[in-house]
Order: sequence, then structure tokens, then C-alpha cells
Amino acid sequence: MADRAPGSRYESGMATRRSVLGDAHVDRASGNMTEFDRDFQTLITESAWSTVWSDDTLTKRERSMITIALLAALGHHEELAMHIRATANTGASAEDIREVLMHVAIYGGVPAANTAIKIAKETLAGMKD
Repeated sequence: MADRAPGSRYESGMATRRSVLGDAHVDRASGNMTEFDRDFQTLITESAWSTVWSDDTLTKRERSMITIALLAALGHHEELAMHIRATANTGASAEDIREVLMHVAIYGGVPAANTAIKIAKETLAGMKD
């Protein structure tokens, strides 16, 4: 079992995860956690959120844009919508998202970008409600 003492990588990652995705999302994910996925949740909290997202070399806005591009290019649509919603916390704008998806069209393929643009439009419209 991972070290979850205050100040640990887990706690640092959880703080960053909450700052990016929001308390409601993290509380839902934590509430749905079982013994089956507990180690996986610890892994992503410590590696993605503590090691990668907590580093200050790139801003959260820049990391958000990179993440959106990768998720769009790889076709991870559910995660893409989640990270588009997270832009409310990271500072990436709708214009940033549009430009990122233009890059996806060129470097990841038009079909991937086309689907991602549809998801982004729906997600951004839902964020205005």
C-alpha cells in the first residue's frame, strides 16, 4: 500500500488533482474506488498528479493544453471532455483549445480533431450553463 502520510507524494498529487479537476470530480472518483482499483488510483495520483502535474516547469495552462492534444489525438473521448472541463481551473481558454485541436488535425489526423472539436463544442457549451 502506498505511503499516504501528510506531505507524501500521494497528498501532493491529490492536492494538484483537486486544483485541476475540482473537488466534486475527485470526490466522485474517490467514492467509487474499490480494492480492485485502489492501487491504480494511487499510481495515477502519485505519478500523473504529483510527479507530472505538480512540477512547475510548465504552467497548469500549458499542461492542460498538452493533455487535451494528446487525449484528442489518441481518441480518449471521456478523458478529453473531463480535461476540457478542467480548463475552468487551469486557465486554458476556448481559443487555446481551438488552437490545440488545429495542431491535432495536422499532427494527429483530421478525423481525431473532428471528433475532438465536436466534444469540445458540447463540453464548452455545457460549461456555460
